[in-house]
Amino acid sequence: MAYKQKLTFGLIVGTRNIFSSKLAAEARETLLKKMDKMGFDYVILPASETPTGNIETINDAQKCAKLFSDKRDKIDGIIVVLPNFGDELGVVNTINMAKLNVPVLVQACDDDNKKVDVYSRRDAFCGKISVCNNLVQYGIPFTDTTFHTYPIDSDVFENDLNYFASVCRVVNGLSNARIGAIGSRPGAFQTMRASEKLLQASGITVLPVDLSEIFGAAEKIAATDIQLIKKIEEIKAYGRIPSRIKEDKILRQARFGVAVEKWIDDNGIDATAIQCWESIQKNYGCASCLTMSMLGEKFMPSACEVDIAGVVSMYALLLASGNPPALLDWNNNFGADRNMCVCTHCSNYPKSFMKNDIEISTLDILGTVLGHEDTFGAIKGKVAEGPFSFFRISTNDVMGTIQAYVGEGEFTADPYGMDGGIAVSRVENLQKLLKFICKNGFEHHVAMSRGLFAGAIEEAVDNYMGWDLYRHE
Repeated sequence: MAYKQKLTFGLIVGTRNIFSSKLAAEARETLLKKMDKMGFDYVILPASETPTGNIETINDAQKCAKLFSDKRDKIDGIIVVLPNFGDELGVVNTINMAKLNVPVLVQACDDDNKKVDVYSRRDAFCGKISVCNNLVQYGIPFTDTTFHTYPIDSDVFENDLNYFASVCRVVNGLSNARIGAIGSRPGAFQTMRASEKLLQASGITVLPVDLSEIFGAAEKIAATDIQLIKKIEEIKAYGRIPSRIKEDKILRQARFGVAVEKWIDDNGIDATAIQCWESIQKNYGCASCLTMSMLGEKFMPSACEVDIAGVVSMYALLLASGNPPALLDWNNNFGADRNMCVCTHCSNYPKSFMKNDIEISTLDILGTVLGHEDTFGAIKGKVAEGPFSFFRISTNDVMGTIQAYVGEGEFTADPYGMDGGIAVSRVENLQKLLKFICKNGFEHHVAMSRGLFAGAIEEAVDNYMGWDLYRHE
């Protein structure tokens, strides 16, 4: 599933006949206004279908479950709102019978201390505990709200809805992801090995293609091809290209980009991991970084060195944040500051990840070995300061599990005299994180995205995906 901008939620407003149905009717109206205001689509049983317009009895649950089931291709998550105690069986039966297997958010409303008489009290505080109890009994994972109870018409609810939307995007996106493995991993990088079977158990499909097929398709593209002409224009507008770079190198890069994008379109691919060295330089004559950067800018993340687990990590961050991620190395210490480090790559960072002017030229380190004339396509620049989230998964084949870590930090404005894509980074308790990475056999690659979204990643992969996650604080 590509990044989905507008989500659709299945809505359940619970009630119980010993409490005022008027409160439930008002909550339903307020909830729908909130959905409209925030730009979410929704599926809700028509008010005329139940005695109170909300969900209470088994009959109500059956009707709502059928509606949800009929709309399963549209519904990204379920939101349960409890304006009063609510009938927990009505709620759990609806979700259980619908069998959508999507994230569930459970919200409950505050009582007003001045309105706790027998006609006005809500008792949703207690009712939420009963609903959650039943969800646990049925083995249905759910997401809690910031506070146990609060008003629907509040900023807190809006923040929780945006958070829940990120969780839904990650869970649904990863559960149906199609990852393209373009080429074989470089022989020197055993760190990039990953289990396709373990990924498939979580719904992630890996589709490989030999790099020679991409080269062959690229060579067949005529110089007059409209897509090729557009790609050349796109490349020249993407960043500053030094005058020493010859036009034929730009043309070669453009052909590679068109061929890769066509293969992605033909195969319904969400993200790619590409053999970025040495075959492409030796057998085709360019670097893959620019094509990968431009894919990332179009919300199709692309990882170096056929790092399949790395690009899954990138894709998760994209789904959570809506910001193009990058794949970096945990690469250098930053003097004696043990909470800082330098993260780098050659690089293939998307332009918006850099948030600075970029140069498109030749690879530095690889260029000294493979020749600068065959390594055009590297993105060079320094990553601008700002907060970031980091995430990494790894398949533990011996234990048969997927393990992961997630956390947050900040890019700083500190100068650093290294070429390529440079990100001077600060992470609190960095030494603790590095010890965890080394002890548990994680790779040196890490996915990063601008913004603070570690909470949504944690909720999605730990609570819903069932992966073994460490949250770094």
